Amino acid sequence: MIYYRWKSLVYLCSGSDLQEVIEGHKMSLKRRCEHVTEGTHEAGSGTLLNKIYTELYITEGQSEEVDTQHEVRQLERTSQKNIQDTPIKCQDLFKVLSEQQRHIRVVLTNGVAGVGKTFSVQKFSLDWAEGLENQDISLVLPLSYRELNLIRDEQHSLLSLLHVFHPTLQKIRAEDLTVWKLLFIFDGLDESRFSLGFNKHQLISDVTQVSSVGVLLVNLIQGNLLPSALIWITSRPAAAHQIPPSCVDRITEVRGFTDSQKEEYFRRRFSDEDLSKRIISHIKASRSLHIMCLIPVFCWITAIVLEDMMTRDQRGELPKTLTDLYSHFLRVQIKRKKQKYGGKQRPEELTEADKELLLKLGRLAFEHLEKGNIMFYSEDLERCGLDVSEVSVYSGVCTEIFKRESVIFQKSVYCFVHLSVQEFLAAVYMFHRHTRKDTAVINQFLEYSEPATSLDDFLRRALMKSLKSENGHLDLFVRFLHGLSLESNQRILGGLLDQRNSHPETIQKVLNNLKEVNSDGISPDRSINIFHCLMEMKDQSVHQEIQEFLKSEKKSERRLSEIHCSALAYLLQMSEEVLDELNLQLYNTSVEGRRRLIPAVRNCRKVVLSASFLSTSHCEVVASAMTSNPSHLRELSLRWNQSLTDAGVKLLSSAMMHPNCRLETLRLSDCSLSEISCDSLASVLRSNPSHLRVLDLSYISLEDSGMKLLCSGLESLNCQLETLRSASFYLQHNN
Repeated sequence: MIYYRWKSLVYLCSGSDLQEVIEGHKMSLKRRCEHVTEGTHEAGSGTLLNKIYTELYITEGQSEEVDTQHEVRQLERTSQKNIQDTPIKCQDLFKVLSEQQRHIRVVLTNGVAGVGKTFSVQKFSLDWAEGLENQDISLVLPLSYRELNLIRDEQHSLLSLLHVFHPTLQKIRAEDLTVWKLLFIFDGLDESRFSLGFNKHQLISDVTQVSSVGVLLVNLIQGNLLPSALIWITSRPAAAHQIPPSCVDRITEVRGFTDSQKEEYFRRRFSDEDLSKRIISHIKASRSLHIMCLIPVFCWITAIVLEDMMTRDQRGELPKTLTDLYSHFLRVQIKRKKQKYGGKQRPEELTEADKELLLKLGRLAFEHLEKGNIMFYSEDLERCGLDVSEVSVYSGVCTEIFKRESVIFQKSVYCFVHLSVQEFLAAVYMFHRHTRKDTAVINQFLEYSEPATSLDDFLRRALMKSLKSENGHLDLFVRFLHGLSLESNQRILGGLLDQRNSHPETIQKVLNNLKEVNSDGISPDRSINIFHCLMEMKDQSVHQEIQEFLKSEKKSERRLSEIHCSALAYLLQMSEEVLDELNLQLYNTSVEGRRRLIPAVRNCRKVVLSASFLSTSHCEVVASAMTSNPSHLRELSLRWNQSLTDAGVKLLSSAMMHPNCRLETLRLSDCSLSEISCDSLASVLRSNPSHLRVLDLSYISLEDSGMKLLCSGLESLNCQLETLRSASFYLQHNN
């Protein structure tokens, strides 16, 4: 007999029984985690994880505005940051790294689709199972949401749940769970199809008590059930808000490959050194491809396409846009299928059966893109007319584009190899529906009663719908739609799309529409996607004109259109050089054009947004600039903004209290400040730490109640303000 001690609990148990359970579980976990795939095989086969694993860049904290931007835009932000965070190694997630930190019980790890969250979970689990790391933990218990979805309608106790998903643990008893040090890993919160009701739920503290899966998870996370158990949750950014901040002890973010790791990936993948150098050189030359290569899966897609094109007699131009690349990716998979199974057609040609299956997959991709789903089950496939057995064995096209992820309870879980592949196939399907004049599907998507008769009208309406999306979930989809309107991309897809609508006159109408879009009421961040749509259509005119503008010595004399301003905002915030000052009044453009420039504040030290009629959405962009990591903004002038609302001031004030914010000067002269806004500003003055040194409230008539609130902030010991400009305070002092 041995004594097993943890957290002052002494538990008398059989040493042989304990070791038998743990060793059996470790062997099972090792078998599950030691092999990984890059989209080409089913789970359980493929390459050894330890052979290809590259340490991902994991940092404490997370990027701001994660739920209001498409993940590609978040990647763009990450790519241009000179990140100052110290990375955290995967195996150190639960270790206290500083004296200030309390015990780490719940860790939430964010990261965009395909960035390597599940790989990190596998690596952590494998290292534990092989006895290399975190041996103070008795049991590591991975439970993915994609598998938990399969029993979402069933009732279980926590003990029976573990018996179901980890059969090697059949011998463990309820009392074992209460004294062992356990780590539950819930991978893929964004894939969950059941709700987590933190506000109102059944209270459970007994591991044998039966309830729904969602209720069990909430009680585990809150600490009602097994309060000493460690919890690790992974999620895409948009779904992470489901976990209340009060329940989380550490937030981390997986940021994917650094530039050097991208190059390492391609050098390791290709034994031909010359080929790897050519591929790396091409990726560096295309900004959109280089940014996307932060994602390991995208590196794999890029490698497949460029290897195929560079190792055969390739006379055409290498892909520079995302639509180009994904069209070639689909063509390569079709060719591989033909080469494997033979056939009378040329390798690149599509049979009618190929087209039918791809369009059914496209329908599945589109319908679930609208719902926000990236995992699918047999019933989802059947609703789209897909034969489950056909999808499982349809090599080449489906094995690498659409794969069976795992099998549990004799049920298959399916997914596309990456969200961007789902978005591309969704765009292919929707473009095909337009060419076939399927008004029912098109009108339901566009939410219009009148049908979109022409290609330019269809794309214009699709763009406007995407711009109104709260989280930008259609941004990449609509970029693909515009790219697919080009005959060159339709040709790559081997007859899948009808080319009759893509006349030069029609394409010119589409381009003109993009350049003339009225974006009143649309977030300036979202408007940048209009510029990306132009780039997907290989129209370089706006980009070239802005490059010339930046080189010009007489910038104030050159009139900028609104699309110019979106392009300029994008280029300025992606620049490696931080701009000293951005003054919107110095740009010769319309009021809406100036608003479209606002996203550039993220890469500036001093910003003047005077008389800009700022809405709440504009304040959100400025607030995100203050909270970004690193934040460059030191001085902000919002003078003469009578449209500044309480909500806007609250957003800005909350941002100024963020740990990343370094704002020192805020000018609000001649703005309208209510008592509520004064209260928000007083909170900033009381905050710790407070970096604000200069506050300009001149030409503002403050009510007594507002002044009292501000005075309470000024009297705070935390207040570091050195200069306050205000006629109201001056008069009050004299009286």
